[in-house]
Amino acid sequence: MIKPALSDEILLKIEKPARYIGNEINSVIKDKEKTDIRFAMCFPDVYEIGMSHLGIQILYDMLNRFDDTWCERVYSPWTDLDKIMRERNIPLFALESQEPVKNFDFLGITLQYEMCYTNILQILDLSQIPILSEERGDDDPIVIGGGPCSYNPEPIADFFDIFYIGEGETQYRLLLDTYKDNRKNGKTREEFLYRAAQIPGMYVPRFYEVKYKEDGTIASFLPTREGVPKTIVKELVTDLSDTYYPEKPVTPFIKVTQDRVVLEIQRGCIRGCRFCQAGQLYRPVRERDVEVLKHFAMEMLKNTGHEEISLSSLSSSDYSQLDELIYFLIEECRKKKINISLPSLRIDAFSLDIMNKVQDVRKSSLTFAPEAGSQRLRNVINKGLTEEVILNGAKLAFEGGWTRVKLYFMLGLPTETPEDIRGIAELSNKIAAVFYETVPKEKRNGKVQIVTSTSFFIPKPFTPFQWAVMNTKEEFIEKAYLTKKAVTEQLNQKSIKYNWHEADVSVLEGVLARGDRKVAKVILKAYEKGCLFDSWSEYFRYDLWMEAFKECGVSIDFYTTRKRDLDEIFPWDFLDCGVTKEFLKREWLKALKEEISLHCKEQCQGCGANRFGSGICFEK
Repeated sequence: MIKPALSDEILLKIEKPARYIGNEINSVIKDKEKTDIRFAMCFPDVYEIGMSHLGIQILYDMLNRFDDTWCERVYSPWTDLDKIMRERNIPLFALESQEPVKNFDFLGITLQYEMCYTNILQILDLSQIPILSEERGDDDPIVIGGGPCSYNPEPIADFFDIFYIGEGETQYRLLLDTYKDNRKNGKTREEFLYRAAQIPGMYVPRFYEVKYKEDGTIASFLPTREGVPKTIVKELVTDLSDTYYPEKPVTPFIKVTQDRVVLEIQRGCIRGCRFCQAGQLYRPVRERDVEVLKHFAMEMLKNTGHEEISLSSLSSSDYSQLDELIYFLIEECRKKKINISLPSLRIDAFSLDIMNKVQDVRKSSLTFAPEAGSQRLRNVINKGLTEEVILNGAKLAFEGGWTRVKLYFMLGLPTETPEDIRGIAELSNKIAAVFYETVPKEKRNGKVQIVTSTSFFIPKPFTPFQWAVMNTKEEFIEKAYLTKKAVTEQLNQKSIKYNWHEADVSVLEGVLARGDRKVAKVILKAYEKGCLFDSWSEYFRYDLWMEAFKECGVSIDFYTTRKRDLDEIFPWDFLDCGVTKEFLKREWLKALKEEISLHCKEQCQGCGANRFGSGICFEK
């Protein structure tokens, strides 16, 4: 019998106690006496966000298939429970066993978003694990990080023992076996970490030394121990059709952000948008076989009871067997009255037949991402979309019966001009006009709704725009104002609703995205001042972050608005994501010349990802 970590008295006091009680459908309970390794898998945000993350579902399923390992889940306690746990000295616990995380062998933290960094410190703090890696002893869990933010782990390097660089399905078995062997032979934590540092894809920060130039840029980044690699190459699954994927994903008791079955159809993207980090990190494109996907879809729907299935991909339209998969799902889902969600469909690849059939199941709004308002700027970012293609896609959508369209753009892109900004409003207006030109008055069910949203461009590591100068908070706000003003000047302004992102959050994200080890002390100071749940606007404290930067003597501008030399050593240059720095340089220089690059299926651009010997690089 598992004893709950929280009393009924506490559960009755807090919001959504189901976040903390575990025992959900398909959660895994093992006999801890018969397992050698306890692994706590953490998403450093509230339960509803973490439960929606596919990566954790995959690793949870994989680790629990190992007979010697019990993987459990842990999420950031919401502010109400956080307060109670501190007051009563209750250690953070894993959901399945309800036992303290500090008693586990591993604490794995997924790094999806820079604005969750203070939540990582909350997890460690509430778990009663020393926040700094150097202060942990042999009895403390090994803290390991993975996910997209691990491709620049330096701002949080002080808090982690290991970073797993790349896709988690490949090296965990070897890492766990190494840990068991180390323990069996009575070896120390330090000795295990040294052995782990020699496993492909593992970065152990304590075995590397950073030296800086007088101007604050990096002079060198080198290993301090023999046998530790100078460069760490990402891990990659070469065959997506023959790897781990959950047939029985954990099904929550309460509504979560992505309350549906998620079917990952492929990894990677052929398109090469120059702002997009994921498009570079997950190269080369690898597809799952359609028959394998059909099997997973039916099994997951049967085992969860979800009423919606979503296709997961960076660009679903580029999946070569999309038609066969969707027609299969339409037929099966119609019988069961299950909705099909088709995110990441490109506006230039819409199938009217598919749109209409999916609409028959259940109608929803459509989302398009032109990213930039003018053709010139779309060429700069290599979006590969013309206005003609965009408007034709909108026409197909309106003919298919849709009346609500979401449009996503970015402000602050490299080389942006006031004309590019005005183009956002003008393109929104043209799409609205297409509706009125396409749909006769007698067939209109009210006016068209165009929801235009702008986020602020943040340069990310391992993209051609990693050299770009980022806008200041004031520049971002001014550009949002110009966009809003331009929308009010459009003929169809009443059909357009304009939303924009918070500028101060974007600036901080920019620092954390391209930061180095000097930023770690700022994160720790901000946490000590009370910063937590920074990705939630109601809890974000820009003033406290500014105090932390000032007290630590760290310049925000150094990481955001400073112009970078083409040959500067970046904090992440010791990592190899498969795409070469020379390729990224070429793409950056082409962007400044407003030149486009063809996508992977049209012409190989020599990015370097073919070294992995799989995926699109080796298709005929």
